[in-house]
Amino acid sequence: MSDTVRLAGLRARGRHGCLPAERELGQEFVVDVTLSLDTAPAAAGDDLTKTVDYGALALELARVVEGEPVNLIETLAERLAAVCLVHDLVEEAEVSVHKPAAPIPLPFDDVVVTIRRGRA
Repeated sequence: MSDTVRLAGLRARGRHGCLPAERELGQEFVVDVTLSLDTAPAAAGDDLTKTVDYGALALELARVVEGEPVNLIETLAERLAAVCLVHDLVEEAEVSVHKPAAPIPLPFDDVVVTIRRGRA
């Protein structure tokens, strides 16, 4: 059984989307990640090196959101999951990308794509 570390509500500005205005103006994206890993070794030794440093991970994820634009938030979610899985201790990553300012001509609360990726 794995434990989880969750980082919720990470906000970063990106220029993702299919429309020219989205690329030009950019918008805020919100990212949630849930990492599956064994936290027992970190807890036993009170040792940060035996878990995922969520502060460092937040910076890595924000750089992806703020980086090279993509058309789809599905693609962005894949890139974010890959960043999570670079950490050797992470067995699986669930990534949700929220696009609360998506260009939809009707009232709505949020658009969210959630993916789950693990080690091959």
